[in-house]
Amino acid sequence: MLEPVLETMALEAGRTAMDCTAGRGGHAEAMARRVGASGRLILCDLDPENLDFAAQRARKAASCDLRTLSGSFARVPRDLLQEGLGVDAMLADLGVASTQIDAPERGFSFLADGPLDMRMDPTAPISAADLVATSSESELTRIIADFGEEPLARRIARNIVRFRDNSPIQTTAELSGLVREAYGPRAASSRNHPATRTFQALRIAVNDELGALDGLLRQVEEAAKAIAENRSTWLAPGARVVFLTFHSLEDRMVKKTFAALARHGLGTVPARTPVAPTETEIATNPRSRSAKLRVAMVGDPS
Repeated sequence: MLEPVLETMALEAGRTAMDCTAGRGGHAEAMARRVGASGRLILCDLDPENLDFAAQRARKAASCDLRTLSGSFARVPRDLLQEGLGVDAMLADLGVASTQIDAPERGFSFLADGPLDMRMDPTAPISAADLVATSSESELTRIIADFGEEPLARRIARNIVRFRDNSPIQTTAELSGLVREAYGPRAASSRNHPATRTFQALRIAVNDELGALDGLLRQVEEAAKAIAENRSTWLAPGARVVFLTFHSLEDRMVKKTFAALARHGLGTVPARTPVAPTETEIATNPRSRSAKLRVAMVGDPS
């Protein structure tokens, strides 16, 4: 959804833009061109390899002032405040990078066998295998039910615990098989792969995705309050805050925060309904099917 993202960000030459989830640099490259040589681009990502790749791609696109921040986007506002930087437009694309999904050795996908990892930051201390090995049955049930919205969470958790008592679960194929086994005959009629929700849930838990999103949204709210009180902050007055979400848990959090900004007079939300991918976009990029794009304008640019 490159064009809708650029349209909602409304970037101009000389502005400061930030991509909180640089990934492989598709958005970053286009953003660099928009802000131009007189502008500034700040890139952040949990995956150091992807961050370096995105930065190189952006540098080739334009000679803007480029800065990189490795780690969770929840810490970015603090870093910007320390440097006295204000952002005119911010993007948080919450989708998983294709390179992570498509690489079996990263352990994100149930479609190819690999180590049960799922860490966006390869140096993070806890992998999906660790989580599956150490969580209680009730905790696994909670993770799969809350983060995956999986109706068979209890049965899947029970199956995982039963299996690991005899042998550790170390590969994506082993976990996928256990989920399919828990589904039983329902697996044949399931619209999506039976392991879809369980893998999503574990990935979210391993990377604390919702915790990071909550942290970023809270800091957007704090910045909006600071703007209203004429205090300096990491968002410039009138900044556009753009989120691209891929499942209902994320979208509800963003929608709730944007509604609160509008309700308290701290920002405006141009459209109540999110922008969805076109049929053409879905045809060329099937992973965009569930994407929802929301934007809010924080404070008054005047």
